[in-house]
Amino acid sequence: MKKLLNTLYVTTQGAYLCHEGESVLVRVEKETRLRVPIHMLGGIVCFGQVACSQPLMGLCGQRDVLISFLSEQGKFLARVHGPVSGNVLLRRRQYRIADSPSDALGIARSFVVGKVANSRTVLQRALRDHECPDGRGDMEAVVLRLGHLIRELEQARSVDELRGREGEAANRYFCVFDHLIAAQKEAFHFETRSRRPPMDNMNALLSYIYTLLTHDANAALEAVGLDPQVGYLHAERPGRPSLALDLIEEFRAFIGDRLALSLVNLKQIQATDFKTTESGAVSMSDGARKTLLAAYQKRKQEEIVHPFLGEKVQVGLLPH
Repeated sequence: MKKLLNTLYVTTQGAYLCHEGESVLVRVEKETRLRVPIHMLGGIVCFGQVACSQPLMGLCGQRDVLISFLSEQGKFLARVHGPVSGNVLLRRRQYRIADSPSDALGIARSFVVGKVANSRTVLQRALRDHECPDGRGDMEAVVLRLGHLIRELEQARSVDELRGREGEAANRYFCVFDHLIAAQKEAFHFETRSRRPPMDNMNALLSYIYTLLTHDANAALEAVGLDPQVGYLHAERPGRPSLALDLIEEFRAFIGDRLALSLVNLKQIQATDFKTTESGAVSMSDGARKTLLAAYQKRKQEEIVHPFLGEKVQVGLLPH
């Protein structure tokens, strides 16, 4: 089975990455702050003003270590990788399926069913583990409706119909999402999902985690030779990683939402970790991003029993 490699996240502004032999060095003001053997890395993610030497980029390309450049807020900017791996016949098959509505429907259905089922499980888990006195009735009603939607998805006859059902499921789920926040209710009050830009603390946290999930899904797809740009559920647009967005749908609630709720409810991230710009957009502090990245890495290392393989697998390997 594939081994879960580490991802090196660099958030310190002004950092410079280079290599010495087979080790990646992170330098700040000409001082080496970190040294990591490259064989332990599956990817490097640079946030903001972080530079990489050309020799390091070449070494990462040879070792299949993906380097991604994101803004401080997590917006994707660029990616550096080596030769595309995988079988060209696999990509040709991927494109043919995308051009066949009936074939694409079956794959898209799996993504949406997984998303709705995992969203429903998050709510059921909250009802089981917490009292939820204020919103228990609403949550139970949404759980019931999501169960019905899963059955309706099996009968959908087009991708557009799937999108409609997925939209309803997401709206109903996020209508009761605020009831899952057990601490810091005022600072992390949630009304509705907002993105590009996020307009409140919880949305900023969710968007950042979803960006990390998309990066990991993109890397997993490229590792096996699939084209992340050609998906089945998300419409194709220039520069949009549609298949990566398809792939993360079932992991949004299971990994992303649960991690965000855990960080807030355990007060590992607080209101002081966010700032609001003049436009109303909300962003996280550098300290909050570091806390989030550490928690995300830890979450990826946890093991679950795979429902189909019947074997223990690390959460970080699920997109693979």
